[in-house]
Amino acid sequence: MADAHAKHHDYHLVNPSPWPFVGSVSAFVLAIGAITWMHKMTPAAPLIFGAGVIGTLYTMIAWWRDVIREAEFQGDHTRVVQISHRYGMILFIASEIMFFVAWFWAYFNTALFPDAVKEIARIAATGGVWPPKGIETFDPWHLPLLNTLILLTSGTTVTWAHHALLEGDRKGLKWGLILTILLGMLFTCVQGYEYMHASFGFAGNIYGATFFMATGFHGAHVIIGTIFLIVCLGRALKGHFTPKQHLGFEFAAWYWHFVDVVWLFLFVCIYVWGAGHPAAH
Repeated sequence: MADAHAKHHDYHLVNPSPWPFVGSVSAFVLAIGAITWMHKMTPAAPLIFGAGVIGTLYTMIAWWRDVIREAEFQGDHTRVVQISHRYGMILFIASEIMFFVAWFWAYFNTALFPDAVKEIARIAATGGVWPPKGIETFDPWHLPLLNTLILLTSGTTVTWAHHALLEGDRKGLKWGLILTILLGMLFTCVQGYEYMHASFGFAGNIYGATFFMATGFHGAHVIIGTIFLIVCLGRALKGHFTPKQHLGFEFAAWYWHFVDVVWLFLFVCIYVWGAGHPAAH
């Protein structure tokens, strides 16, 4: 009877968890709160939205805490399970790539054909040229180039941290993570400064809408990736991760490299190729 519940396979059969239900309810409450707040349907909308945000954040923290326990203390993440997790992360990053494909499509659909004869409204909005008349774009060799160098450098520091972990160098792992986090924060600050000095807004023009949607969502991914790395740093300081068991950090590194590559495309396509007459600074 002692072996009745013993594990005789390499797979992880998860225990019943409340977090899928709690997370779905919290997300629903968040959505209702956001909709009612935007449409000013009830004075309680901010409270509903706040409750949804708190529930969603709590679900994320508690659920990921359970996953960390399964990996670090319960030994559930066997080699077979790790392979499945890697497939899952690859598919997630693939879905994120397609997400950005949509924004690039929106940008190039207008940028390549600003004077399409059949698109009368587009010609009226752009003046038949790209960038549209009256739009002063950013100088790509100023702040955008600086941010490119910052992100490329952060890609090298996170790779340094990864190789240090594989070699059992805990000090190198920690410092590599610290430098990557600081560079990610610096990138966000520089982009925020750039936004504050933009000569165009989000509303009222096609260029502003496509520019801010593409670069803004990338900025959101940088913030998410930075938080991801901060969590990894906290775990590293607690002694988590080994050369053979470090999926959490490996996925953070993958995600950060994905962010780097997307920015390179944004820099080349939107800032360099799509530059018109840079605004004077």
